[in-house]
Amino acid sequence: MSKTVRYKFNPTNPPPLTEAQKAEIAALKARSEDDIDTSDIPELTEEFWQRAVRNPYFKPIKQQLTLRLDSDVVAWFKEHTPEGRGYQSAINKALREYVTKQDRKAG
Repeated sequence: MSKTVRYKFNPTNPPPLTEAQKAEIAALKARSEDDIDTSDIPELTEEFWQRAVRNPYFKPIKQQLTLRLDSDVVAWFKEHTPEGRGYQSAINKALREYVTKQDRKAG
């Protein structure tokens, strides 16, 4: 019978690299661009970039700040979200839509 082995990994505090890992990284770093075989990778055409979409799992880093909004605006968002929960995310979404729209107009 096999036994499940679990490891705990903290990405903000990873374990130090071993000497073998350091040597492998140094060897890769020392290689020139010409030594890398990219013949099996297709060229990225303009069509590819026109059809490209942002990673659906991408979440930008949020910044905490103090923002003064009109009380009726806050009340509207609280009223139009289920049980008043997530109203801050709804405000963020509305602001993001506005910014995206302005970027499209400008560009």
